[in-house]
Amino acid sequence: METDGLFSLAQPDLSPPPAATAQAAGFGAPAADAPLPVRMRPASIDELVGQQHLLAPGAPLRQLVTGSSPMSVILWGPPGTGKTTIAHLVAHATDRKFVAMSALTAGVKDVRAVIDTARNERRRGGPPTVLFIDEVHRFSKTQQDSLLAAVEDRTVTLLAATTENPYFSVISPLLSRCVLLTLQALEESDVRALIRRAITDQRGLGGAVTLSDDAEDHLVRLAGGDVRKALTALEAAAGSAVAQGAKEIDLATAERAVDVAAVRYDRDGDAHYDIISAFIKSMRGSDPDAALHWLARMIVAGEDPRFIARRIVIFASEDVGMADPQALLVATAAAQAVQLIGMPEAQLNLAQAVVHMATAPKSNSVTSAIGAAMADVRAGRGGAVPTHLRDAHYSGARGLGHGRGYRYPHDDPRGVVRQQYVPDDLVGTDYYRPTEHGAERAVGERVPRLRRIVRGLGPRAASSGSADRPAGGAPAADASQSSAASVTGAPGGSAGVPDVVTPGPGVAVTPRDALDMTGAADPPGGEAGPGVAAGSGAAADPPGAATAGPGAAADPPGAEAGSGAAAAGPGSGSDEERSDESGDAAGEEQP
Repeated sequence: METDGLFSLAQPDLSPPPAATAQAAGFGAPAADAPLPVRMRPASIDELVGQQHLLAPGAPLRQLVTGSSPMSVILWGPPGTGKTTIAHLVAHATDRKFVAMSALTAGVKDVRAVIDTARNERRRGGPPTVLFIDEVHRFSKTQQDSLLAAVEDRTVTLLAATTENPYFSVISPLLSRCVLLTLQALEESDVRALIRRAITDQRGLGGAVTLSDDAEDHLVRLAGGDVRKALTALEAAAGSAVAQGAKEIDLATAERAVDVAAVRYDRDGDAHYDIISAFIKSMRGSDPDAALHWLARMIVAGEDPRFIARRIVIFASEDVGMADPQALLVATAAAQAVQLIGMPEAQLNLAQAVVHMATAPKSNSVTSAIGAAMADVRAGRGGAVPTHLRDAHYSGARGLGHGRGYRYPHDDPRGVVRQQYVPDDLVGTDYYRPTEHGAERAVGERVPRLRRIVRGLGPRAASSGSADRPAGGAPAADASQSSAASVTGAPGGSAGVPDVVTPGPGVAVTPRDALDMTGAADPPGGEAGPGVAAGSGAAADPPGAATAGPGAAADPPGAEAGSGAAAAGPGSGSDEERSDESGDAAGEEQP
């Protein structure tokens, strides 16, 4: 048959040899001068290091190696994780005929020749054939199509290896006929164990040299989970040490052998925490050059890119926050790119995110706000959920008063109404304090107006440093937050500022606040909103005016401002009832 592209250049004897002496095509015993990774390949599945998720009793990989199940398998994983090693174990484990080929050089003619030979042997009662195809993702669609029928009827048992995502690089019909086994990059402990085995094992260096701890750490970091890379570097370092007459491979020798300087970085020690600290502080200090330096130090040292990405995502909210809300999107996109693309290409995504974080305006207002809120919760502050905010969707909830009095913000033209949203002992608490940096400046202009309307405060009573209780402190006296607040100076009324003032006869209602959600300043005096005029010949209420004509009643607590309806006393049943009905019509439960 045509042998171009096959590892074995000789037609094997069709008579099955004894299992103990069988030599797989292309996978014979390694020569004495073979590369160290080849010499150190495990001789049995028990010597296989890593991939414990595939080696449990009855797992597909163990069945494949022992031959207990003739299933076709695709091995997917990064370089140096053991795909070819597993193929060697399969080749030597049973008396199956084993043929190996590389997708780099083999063509459709080679594949069909192996299949025809396997079919003829099967008809004569010969051993089953295992066909190993390395780098199967390099096969064209036509070449992969040529395997379908033989894999379908088990003329051959396919064992394919790929470093590319098979969902994109292998045709669906072939993928559906195979079991996909995903191999993971080896852990540092696995790579370290294999390096130590190679130092002492007679198949490896046989104890000719020793390895210092620093040099071992360097080789492990350099490998990045690729054991082939680690053993290749070890062999080069051992050759350099022997040439110098040294009995130990020290760090300097290891560095010279592989021409890569060891980065002083310990993923479990002080250097790990010191460098990540310098990295974060450089971004916080708006120094993109320094931040990129520390990023490069971590990448070259073999730090897990997922760890770096996680720290950037945290930084986006902790130190940039509302000053640049897009920073969180950039950070999470970079973290996702690390997962989808992997290194080394993902270093570009990380670098872009780092530059964005370092050059973005900074604000820790979100960090301070959630910290203060959690401090209050831990201190026991915060009572029961106000009745009007409780869940009212289940049977009997209305009978308990849940949801009664809830005001539906969408019924107001501004989308904001006066309403208590916090427990009674936290009324007036400010957790979020916007800065003047970046995009947060506009938010800082909007928040005080929102608080004035929601809390029913006067136009100038909700500024920072007002009588509101600061986060984490004791409540300050603020009668305007009382559920029984009425007009200041009204007969029998307590101190408070209503949303809407009822002037004397013939004067139209004037909203206390007109919220401009675009961030524009309130009208002079903060009184009349757009489209709201005083009565004939009457001017808008002056700032702070909270009294009406003698005997005039204030709006009930929580009355909607700017709703377009005339103010009504508690007995009118207009505003509050309409708010309840709006809440019910919007889905019963208004969370």
